[in-house]
Amino acid sequence: MNRSTLSSSNKKFTLSIAKAIDGFLKFKVAEGLSQRTVDSYEYYLNQWMNHIGDQDVAKIKSSDLTNYLAWMRTEYKPKRWNGNEDPLSAKSLRNVYIALRAFYTWLNKEFNLPNPAKEITPPKFPQHVIQTFSKEDIEKLIKACIYSREAQTEQRHKFVMRRPSANRDQAIVLTLLDTGLRATELCSLTVEDVDLKTGKVNVRHGVGGGAKGGKGRVTYLGKVARKAVWRYLATREDGSDPKAPLFISAGDRPFNRDSLRILIRRLGERAQIAHVHPHKFRHTFAITYLRSGGDVFTLQSLLGHGSLDMVRHYAQIAEVDVENAHRKASPVDNWRL
Repeated sequence: MNRSTLSSSNKKFTLSIAKAIDGFLKFKVAEGLSQRTVDSYEYYLNQWMNHIGDQDVAKIKSSDLTNYLAWMRTEYKPKRWNGNEDPLSAKSLRNVYIALRAFYTWLNKEFNLPNPAKEITPPKFPQHVIQTFSKEDIEKLIKACIYSREAQTEQRHKFVMRRPSANRDQAIVLTLLDTGLRATELCSLTVEDVDLKTGKVNVRHGVGGGAKGGKGRVTYLGKVARKAVWRYLATREDGSDPKAPLFISAGDRPFNRDSLRILIRRLGERAQIAHVHPHKFRHTFAITYLRSGGDVFTLQSLLGHGSLDMVRHYAQIAEVDVENAHRKASPVDNWRL
């Protein structure tokens, strides 16, 4: 080995924060994380780099990350479109911590660098109140899907008209309620993903399926929801095309999270119900499923949760005893081993 090669091999390895962030984001895209999650990581990590400067990642200590989180909590003034400069919410601060922790966990695994985030206590935030729809709320929403608002002219009495998108909107509401799908998962469904004979709904693996973390699963539609989806597809020219989007918005474009949220919000306004959004259907499905006798472990699978944490929260609201549910399901106890 010559002197130049030896000198090169003994040179200390350095990696700038900017290069590390670029590699981390590419790794997460290859791993199958949703674009929304990758964008969130990119935003928080670049914000952190702009604050501390583009230096060697190995030089960052736990105290540096702790000081940054403290600064974000007390001094940082968010730039919001409405001019509001209120401090970051506890949930947003935790998202900053999660991005930093994921970043340094990756660096530790890939380059065997110390993980300063491991020594930091995660910022706590209060569990948000879970809101659900009542049966009466759903009945009002379905009516809002079908009929326009009551109108009155000088020549005629009050009247309502059937909305052109009635079949589609009713099918969307019933599908969200009956499956507990996330908004992106519903928007990613194609015609072939739903078996209208059995009710089986296939949330595909990977980014294309819209599932959180790219983890696909199977959930189900009941008879009433299946009929609603069938009626809607029967009115579409591409309703039998297996690769066509299950639901399409204006201009025959697939729905996305934003367009779906706008549709659901407008239905809520028409039905005069507050706080109507796609995820509220998921909460309603989970709570109703447990109160109707469903078990927490099957619910975890249907919702696609990686752990029982959120399901336990649903169980507390539904007043379901997780310990008792496990006792009933325990193979060791039931098989009397």
